[in-house]
Amino acid sequence: MTRILVKRGSSYLDKFAVYLTFQFYNFLVKYDGNETPLRILGAHPRRRIAGRNQPMTKLRVHSFTLSLDGYGAGPHQNVDNPLGVGGVALHEWAFPTRTFQQMFGGDGGTTGIDDDFAARGFSNIGAWIMGRNMFGPIRGRWTDDAWKGWWGDNPPYHVPVFVLTSHPRAAIPMDGGTTFHFVTEGIHAALKRATEAAKGRDVRLGGGVATIRQYLRAGLVDEMHLAIAPTLLGSGEHFFADLDASKLGYRCTEHVSAPNATHVVLTRAA
Repeated sequence: MTRILVKRGSSYLDKFAVYLTFQFYNFLVKYDGNETPLRILGAHPRRRIAGRNQPMTKLRVHSFTLSLDGYGAGPHQNVDNPLGVGGVALHEWAFPTRTFQQMFGGDGGTTGIDDDFAARGFSNIGAWIMGRNMFGPIRGRWTDDAWKGWWGDNPPYHVPVFVLTSHPRAAIPMDGGTTFHFVTEGIHAALKRATEAAKGRDVRLGGGVATIRQYLRAGLVDEMHLAIAPTLLGSGEHFFADLDASKLGYRCTEHVSAPNATHVVLTRAA
């Protein structure tokens, strides 16, 4: 907090001048990199820091896989094809890793580059955000309360998960610390709630494609790990269509090749 001292005995005019200087200073420091006053737009929920020494919460995307032709999911997503037709092939780099195997109660698994990137996605994560399509295949109103996600009674999140939807639904507590909360007020409300729930840790943005694109357009994603799989889908949900990542402030800060995928990290300039 900035303080401006006013000497005792100063005239009201002097004090008013100091007040205007202080307000102008506050206006300047609340500009972001695009010269947009953050206060006018509403305070950025990730910038609210509870304590002076508490680090800023980041919104991170991890292990989001794209095909060589830029698709993040195949066409015709349904209960039998949650990743769309051909979408499973995108994630063949992740399935054998130790991180993936342990997520679902397995033993063993491969180590190395792929596992290192997969493991990063669970480090210092205090909450998740996902779109409704990632939560399940049901569209429209919630007509089947028995559906509690793809992952069984003990989902692999173990933290609060905020699901974007247009239709209200009561929160669903699960085994292992996961609770699904359904947010109808939009992406900013979901990020605000997830940031509060994360309690100083970072928030992971799970997907799908449309959800991540919304947060990218809003300039809210701080870091994004994309895995480029050596496969072609031909159709589906294209990730970068009509998005100019460079103009949005993203730069490639890391790229590593492995036999099953090329890993790329994009970071948004502060």
